[in-house]
Amino acid sequence: MLAVLFMATVCLADAQIIYVQQDAKGKGTSWSDATGDLAKSIKSATPGTQIWVAKGIYKPTSGTDRNISFEIKNGIKIFGGFVGTETSPEQRNISENQTILSGEIAQPGVADNSYNVLLIKGVAAETLLDGLTITGGNANGDASEGHRTRCGGGLFNDGHNSTSTPVIRNCTFIGNFGRDGAAVYNNGRAGNSSPVFVNCVFKNNEAGLDGGAVYNDGRLNGKSNPTFTNCTFERNMGTYGGAICNATETGVCSLTLDNCTFRENAAYLRGGAVFSLNGDEKCYLEMSDCDFVGNYPDDNNMIFTSNTARSEAYKINRSEP
Repeated sequence: MLAVLFMATVCLADAQIIYVQQDAKGKGTSWSDATGDLAKSIKSATPGTQIWVAKGIYKPTSGTDRNISFEIKNGIKIFGGFVGTETSPEQRNISENQTILSGEIAQPGVADNSYNVLLIKGVAAETLLDGLTITGGNANGDASEGHRTRCGGGLFNDGHNSTSTPVIRNCTFIGNFGRDGAAVYNNGRAGNSSPVFVNCVFKNNEAGLDGGAVYNDGRLNGKSNPTFTNCTFERNMGTYGGAICNATETGVCSLTLDNCTFRENAAYLRGGAVFSLNGDEKCYLEMSDCDFVGNYPDDNNMIFTSNTARSEAYKINRSEP
């Protein structure tokens, strides 16, 4: 037993931490030697590395290349919300010390913003984002369906031909744009894109097409089974699925919602809160203790499911006050 405890202590002590603070010029070995380059810190990180990021605004590039994103590697953990003196993540105050990852590169205005603020591909559940605000992504590219330049302005989680299951916790996605999945696009085409979101907020995101906040794509025999716990979706907009759009065709899409709130989301056509586009397979919904308030144009307690034969509104279980 003593040997096990000793090994656990050694592993904890050996876990590398990179310290990042806006405009800092150090090497990242401590808060007093913090680096200001978050993108470089992510590139240099190895599995098990923690990156502690102090309040401020960070961009994926200082240049004008819209294709450049913060590319999150497998097994790293990024914590935001530090003031720059803490010795553990538990000491953070995330609401007072906003760590903002912004796609606002090049000239002011959204037109030339980064296509995706965050790009994640083929990572396991040991990969964590915690305490970040993601904003200003603009995935408006004229590309084929499911391509990252037109999907997931805030986060493109790519499980195409692989499996990508990161954990995103205590994060806010606000003011992102995209043709599909303005804030998050879970690309499970011919693969598996099934992230876990906990205590996250999706607000004021807008899709030119479907999934005002999130698009879950399980097509091409793929899988997209995300889980949302204690999350809020507010004032997001899309054509189908003001907050969330699911797609299956021959794949699998199983959406889990636990204690989530959908407030004043709007769809131009159907599914003010959630819309599921079924094919040969249905998108299954598991939900408990969720509230739906003022979503347009559908009744507050309806989720719309559509396939080639019919369009139906399914009443869902909602918590009563």
